[in-house]
Amino acid sequence: MPNTLILCDCSGSQKLDAKALGKATGMACSKVHTALCTSELASAAALIGAGGAVIACQQERQVFEELADELGTTPPQFVDIRDRAGWSDDGTKSTAKMAALLADFALQAPITKMLDLHSEGQCLILGPEPVALAAAAQLSEVLSVTVLLESADDIPTRRDFDVVIGKLHSASGGLGQFEVRIDALQMPEPFGRGAPQLSPPRDGGHSACDLILDLRGETPLFHHKRDGYLRADPRHPEAVSKAVFEASQLIGGFEKPFYVALDPHICAHTRSGISGCSNCINTCETGAISPDGEHVKIDPLVCAGCGGCASVCPSGAITYEAQGFGYLLQRLETMAKTYRDAGGKAPRLLVHDAEFGGEMISLAARFGRGLPADVIPLEVDPLTTFGHAEMLAALGCGFAAVDVLLAPKTERLPLESSLALALAISGQAALRLLDLNDPDALSEALYGQDIATPAAPILPIGNRRQVTRLAAQALRPVPEAPIALPQGAPYGAVVVDTDKCTLCLSCVSLCPSGALLDNEDVPQLRFQEDACLQCGICSHACPENAITLLPQLDLSDKALAQRILHEEEPFACISCGSLFGVKSSVERIIDKLADKHPMFTGSDNAKLIQMCDKCRVEAQFGNTNNPFQGGARAPTRTTDDYLKERDS
Repeated sequence: MPNTLILCDCSGSQKLDAKALGKATGMACSKVHTALCTSELASAAALIGAGGAVIACQQERQVFEELADELGTTPPQFVDIRDRAGWSDDGTKSTAKMAALLADFALQAPITKMLDLHSEGQCLILGPEPVALAAAAQLSEVLSVTVLLESADDIPTRRDFDVVIGKLHSASGGLGQFEVRIDALQMPEPFGRGAPQLSPPRDGGHSACDLILDLRGETPLFHHKRDGYLRADPRHPEAVSKAVFEASQLIGGFEKPFYVALDPHICAHTRSGISGCSNCINTCETGAISPDGEHVKIDPLVCAGCGGCASVCPSGAITYEAQGFGYLLQRLETMAKTYRDAGGKAPRLLVHDAEFGGEMISLAARFGRGLPADVIPLEVDPLTTFGHAEMLAALGCGFAAVDVLLAPKTERLPLESSLALALAISGQAALRLLDLNDPDALSEALYGQDIATPAAPILPIGNRRQVTRLAAQALRPVPEAPIALPQGAPYGAVVVDTDKCTLCLSCVSLCPSGALLDNEDVPQLRFQEDACLQCGICSHACPENAITLLPQLDLSDKALAQRILHEEEPFACISCGSLFGVKSSVERIIDKLADKHPMFTGSDNAKLIQMCDKCRVEAQFGNTNNPFQGGARAPTRTTDDYLKERDS
């Protein structure tokens, strides 16, 4: 934990209570300065030099980092309680909110696993001839450059970079591992006098490179940001120069976070070729997720880290690792508890991203009303990871309302579906998506919000499904009937038409979550609703079309126990009396085959259907038409037999 919190009221523009903040957070607080970054810089130097300093302002971060460099000491840490709390129309009532923000800052974030990438500097440049060749001339000093032109009037003879003619067919991969296919590929022939001659065109040319510089000014090769793919409009020289400079830096070793983790054992994508859940594939717009047998696979080179796949995965097979669910729960619980311990009563949560949302909050604080004293901002990147489970968890931790501030680049669909599901489960209107681009409009939306009494806080432990259930039970009394949910919800029941079901149990063998079970002793189909993912594999696999899905959430204990969906009387073996199979099915087969099918006419074969496995084998073994009986054994041949045959 940091040693000393350095406070400054920024020329008296905010009110700070050092004693109250220290008591609420357990941090040692300095006296409240008023001009720490200017006239009191000497005091800042002394506090930074002592080590373990945390400056409660972000505006002059560069000044304090340069000061620490001059002192030869570790740079201080920074936390913003001015723009997010102190600068507000409710600034005098923001002590509890400041304490919550400081408590969130003091939490230890988990270490994110990293993927090592390596670039040898092999660069492919796309674009019109003048711009592409000029960029290649600049980059050839540091990178190994190849220019792809669709046509060229004058192919340069210089050899510090390569030029090929062709049309790009496709590109895939990421930094250090791009693969490209080129049609109508023509290579300059390196011999002869005069202008370089080209080889005959051929389709299907395949090559690899470490980075791609796209100067075509056309539709981008990839819809989302891709490491190693740089793009600029050739009509804007400044943009081209910036892209060229960035390309020159992409050589050597790099690290990329493993944004998501996959547990294929609980993936409900397919079973035995029967399609089930494809939520992650449908949500991923980068194409990083693709089918892999009965499961899916995620390409870490392509993954852009939007996190939408984790928020829509019904089983928890995909988890967002860059900011794990467990760490987010810890943040929510810590902020809500600290706010209450510091004297606050009904906190509200504003979820935002760092770039757009952070800027909106700063502008609202500097030029407008700022955020209300009971609205605690929570920075989450990316916003699509804040799904229905996270929304319900926030309400369950004691927040009276949760608002998610959308950014222009935020994918709307995953958040909208998550909001609809969370509203249906909570039964409250305390959840909103704010699609605003005006700081004043943001303040007005928050100051004018009706605030309900928050629920008694829960202890958020478990995975997303478990926390959803805990939060729902805290937010509403357990209803007599299950809560109806929208179509596609990952919670629900299985409805079986007992008139159609033959208890073949194909659904049991294919259920990926174990929600459907059998009974070894009697013909029985059992179901545990809490485990059902509503993937639909059982309904697609049922040969009798006897299964339908019912999206709902049963908060009672009945959902945690197994219940019988269908059962029938077993058939008693006519030979030994042991029970086997389903009586109605055996009788139905006998009715259709006995004395009606040639194999079951004028023989005792019909009795075989009424026998258990053991008795059926024994009966067939003694039958004259024994299917297990082989032909007559050949006589044994000896050496004498062989010699006699030879002599004769």
